[in-house]
Amino acid sequence: MQPAVVRHTPVLVEEVIDSLDPRAGGAYVDCTAGEGGHAEAVLSRAAGSVRLLGIDLDSEALETARRRLGGYGERAVLAEGSFRDLRELASGRGFVPANGVLMDLGVSSLQLESASRGFSFSRSGRLDMRFGASQRTTAHDVVNGESESGLAEIIRRYGEEKRPMRIARAIVAARPIETTVELAEVVSSAVRGRRGRGVHPATRTFQAVRMAVNEELQSLEQGLEQAVEVLAAGGRLVVISYHSLEDRMVKGFMRTAQSDCVCPPAVLECVCDHEPTLRVLTRRVVRPAAAEVRINPRSRSARMRVAERL
Repeated sequence: MQPAVVRHTPVLVEEVIDSLDPRAGGAYVDCTAGEGGHAEAVLSRAAGSVRLLGIDLDSEALETARRRLGGYGERAVLAEGSFRDLRELASGRGFVPANGVLMDLGVSSLQLESASRGFSFSRSGRLDMRFGASQRTTAHDVVNGESESGLAEIIRRYGEEKRPMRIARAIVAARPIETTVELAEVVSSAVRGRRGRGVHPATRTFQAVRMAVNEELQSLEQGLEQAVEVLAAGGRLVVISYHSLEDRMVKGFMRTAQSDCVCPPAVLECVCDHEPTLRVLTRRVVRPAAAEVRINPRSRSARMRVAERL
């Protein structure tokens, strides 16, 4: 069995496999299948009867995954869609209950390296940033259509920028902004090129706009809740995030799901009747080893957390 040769290198692949622990007869869901790197690892490491459902909004990435996983036949099932619809997508294809659910929240190399997708300030392209072509809102809509205060809030909340109003004011003044390079130049001028340590000054603003376009935190919240619903007892939830907003959400979700009580601190006697649904397996966040970062520099910000369904 020879999978297609592709450029994509999955992040923390050995740690993911160890955590999911794929076994014969198991059903696994890769909520962000991308180009199929993690999916191939799951299918190749387990006995022949393991099945995997790969979900992704990006039809181009799914086509690459389809070629990569073609040798696994009916054991590899691909579905175009968002993991905010995980319950429906998995149940409709016979993957409930699942023995493992993986979410890799990073932007793929395929997306970053394609100028036409508009994700990267290093390649000039029309502002887009949609994970899926069926989505209506684009980065062009956000950058050119949001009010100054709305832009500032997006940049503050999703980009955690220290000077969101200055950047928003500069963007509004420069409208219309058509390309990624134009936006990067406007942001760089607004913050006078400051960021430090080799990080481009527009990085956080691009992150913020992308997250707004794709409603990433809202999707993550819904996806985490539904992952718990579809997992079998003893099934593993593995989440890889790439910045602090996502990681805090994942950490908080797992901590709450593990707790016996979620009453506010001021409540002296528990009245919530909350029952734990997960057991957190990672006491500390898992990061890539130095050797992996050398080979794949984009992995440097990855943070993995793992929990088990009770």
